[in-house]
Amino acid sequence: MKAKYEVADILRRNHHKLEQKVPNRWKLRTLYAIEICRTATLGGHIDQCLNSDCKGIHISYNSCRNRHCPKCQGHKRQQWILARENELINVSYYHLVFTLPSELNKLTFANQKTVYSILFKTAWSVVKDFAANPKFIGGRTGMISILHTWGQNMSFHPHLHCIVPGGGINRNKKWKVAKGKDKYLFPVKAMSKVFRARFTRQIRLHFNLTPEIYKQLFQKKWVVYCKRPFFGSKQVVEYLGRYTHKVAISNHRLIDIAEGKVTFMAKDYRQGGKKHLVSLQDGEFIRRFSLHILPKGFTRIRHYGILSSSLKQEILPILHEKLGSITICLEQKSKHRICPTCKKGELITIRYFDNRGPPKNIKALDTSIIQAIVKIKS
Repeated sequence: MKAKYEVADILRRNHHKLEQKVPNRWKLRTLYAIEICRTATLGGHIDQCLNSDCKGIHISYNSCRNRHCPKCQGHKRQQWILARENELINVSYYHLVFTLPSELNKLTFANQKTVYSILFKTAWSVVKDFAANPKFIGGRTGMISILHTWGQNMSFHPHLHCIVPGGGINRNKKWKVAKGKDKYLFPVKAMSKVFRARFTRQIRLHFNLTPEIYKQLFQKKWVVYCKRPFFGSKQVVEYLGRYTHKVAISNHRLIDIAEGKVTFMAKDYRQGGKKHLVSLQDGEFIRRFSLHILPKGFTRIRHYGILSSSLKQEILPILHEKLGSITICLEQKSKHRICPTCKKGELITIRYFDNRGPPKNIKALDTSIIQAIVKIKS
């Protein structure tokens, strides 16, 4: 269902104030892109259905394709999930979360690329070394990690979601199951201490902070969370779909945008995920949304170990043969490039138009051309 309100609606009514609210030029460009997504400003295209019984004509405005846009992530998420089908092994998977303490928020926001890179590097070093320990696995494992920077109320809350297989390979490339036997992967308290020590060491190498800040960091317990293992491929896929291409807030969470205020639904995890309403002025909503626009070119989804691009082509076929693979069956198939009229035919683009609008006389493709395209695609 189409959302009643959109983030773009809030940006459009504050168009002339965006430069004052968000001085960063890169973030400003992102907000402008979201504002004009799927509007006449970007121009559009004319699609025709390849189904010879339909041959319907459909006119659409172009999308901004920005990774922070709430409207441009649906089919990208499904494409990414299906691309992971050849990478998943028929074993248990664990969900780990590495969270940075709030004392580092200012440093992180001012040096996003550096601190986020340290977060990825440190989290993988912890997982890799714990997996190599014979007490837990005694082998090489892998990890898919996804960076999130927001909480439910859109506050700045950098953390890393990771999925880790419940085992690893030894020197002979044989699979070793984690010693916890689906009860636990690694001891969380020990991981938290190692994560804190290693991350703080990296911070010392890159920044010159006061001794008081380091004292605060070591006085506080750092959060490393490990959920119970996924049971079956369906749970792994649900996790991937939920976290991979998520943005700070979806349009469906917006409840009301009247009178210069934005009201949206949020969960309070301190009260067991109880839902409540959050109301913010337009300026504060835009400020919080812009907090989560990542630096240009920064990779927020990364693969490590046996799931990395350098190793998976060699190792995964061996593991699939011994352990079996996972077939991904999406409950809701993507409707991207499927004709909305007949629900069957594939759409092909026959013409593009600029912001002046589509041509007055739209000619459909000849039946012979459609048949030729169908033959090529089959």
